[in-house]
Amino acid sequence: MFHFDSKWCDGTRNDGADPGGSLGGLTGLKTGKMSKKEKLYNDLKHRILTLDLEPGANLDETRLGEEYALSRTPVRDILRQLAGEGYLIIEENRGAFVAPMSHKTLRDFFLTAPPVYASIAALAVDNWKPAQLAALKEAQEGFRKGIEASDVDQMAFYNNRFHLIMGEMADNQYLWPSLQRLLIDHARIGQTFYSPRNESLSERLSEACDHHDLFIAAIENRDRETARRLAFDHWELSRDSIEMFVRPDPLDMDITQLKAV
Repeated sequence: MFHFDSKWCDGTRNDGADPGGSLGGLTGLKTGKMSKKEKLYNDLKHRILTLDLEPGANLDETRLGEEYALSRTPVRDILRQLAGEGYLIIEENRGAFVAPMSHKTLRDFFLTAPPVYASIAALAVDNWKPAQLAALKEAQEGFRKGIEASDVDQMAFYNNRFHLIMGEMADNQYLWPSLQRLLIDHARIGQTFYSPRNESLSERLSEACDHHDLFIAAIENRDRETARRLAFDHWELSRDSIEMFVRPDPLDMDITQLKAV
């Protein structure tokens, strides 16, 4: 099982929102000891992305404070920040909840994801920096190792990180929030993609890893059209598996044969 290492952050920009400025804006590698506040921030993100905290789950401020040895104020600061980034919703007099995945959320996701991903890929080609490219290659290595180990958590985490770094490369203040929000739900509903149940799905996962390598090559070679086309191909590769989450196979049973208790 992949164990989340809090020193690895998610690629979010260091614009003052991240507790302690831990992300560095480029490589995402946290050096030195993390504060309790940073650990809470990163742990909650990871648990939400991997469905350890399910959509709609309530977060108990008191319990989190006790677990991380934090007072109520810093806990609330983190919850508000995560709400601003799309991981949580906060309801007055009810507290914080993991962002739900309603019918509308899923419909909007399928409508919006392809053009946003393609725009991000094209802009990444135009605006990337060497340190970002190095971080992208590191994320791809983590994703590849997750596939080799059949570690669902590691695959989901590093795939999310890979595409967030591409978002950093794109450097567009309007697309960036949309990408962040899309990747939260992509990671959550994409769990079926990282748990292939047959040879065909395993081949798709391997092809997704190949796509990442092609993204890196296209970015490095400043090939805008290839990066844009890859984004659509990459989306199509995962779409069917994502739809399995939304539309699972029916139960294999005949209710007419059930006996009354």
